[in-house]
Amino acid sequence: MRIKSVLVLLAVFILIPISSMASEVNAGEDVNPADNEAPFTIAERTSPSVDGDVWSLSIVMNDEEAANETEFELTTQVCTNDGVCDPPVKMDAEKEGNTYSISVTPPSDHTYVNWRVKAIYSDGNTTNFPQGDWYKTWSSCYYQQDSGWGGEDYQDGECSTGEDVGLPGFGAVIASTGIVFAAITRRE
Repeated sequence: MRIKSVLVLLAVFILIPISSMASEVNAGEDVNPADNEAPFTIAERTSPSVDGDVWSLSIVMNDEEAANETEFELTTQVCTNDGVCDPPVKMDAEKEGNTYSISVTPPSDHTYVNWRVKAIYSDGNTTNFPQGDWYKTWSSCYYQQDSGWGGEDYQDGECSTGEDVGLPGFGAVIASTGIVFAAITRRE
C-alpha cells in the first residue's frame, strides 16, 4: 500500500510542472510559431480578432514540404470570455499554390481564436503544429481569469468595438416621432 502511495505522489510531482509549463499563456499576447518550428510561415493574419468581424489567416508551406507533396489541414477553435471553447472545426482552406487561407467570424464576447495546422505527408504520417496545444490570436476585448479584462477595445469597464453604437438615424426617428406627436396633440 505504501508503494502505491509513493508512486502516486511521485507521478503528481512529475506532472504538476509539466501542466504548469503547458498552460503558460500571457493574456493578450498572440501565440505564433517560433522561427523554424513549423513547416510554414504566416503570410497574413488578422490580429487582434474582433467580435463579429472576419478573422483571416494565410500560411505559406515551405518549399521542402511542397516538394514532398505534403498537404495541410487547418483547424480553428473559438473560446469565449466565460471560459467556454467551441469544439474544434476543420476548415475548408482555399489553396493557391503553396498558400492556404481560412477565415472565421468570431461571436461577440470571444477571448481568442485558436488555430493549428496538421501536416499530412505523402506516406500517410501526420504531425500537428503546434504539438499538444494551439496557436492563438487574442480578441480586441478579452477576459482572462488570472489577469482580468484587457485588449485595445476594452475601456472603462466594457468592450467598445463599435457594436454598442446606436442604430444609424435612431435619434432622428425619435425626434420625428416627437414632432408628429406634438403636432397631433396641438391640433386637438
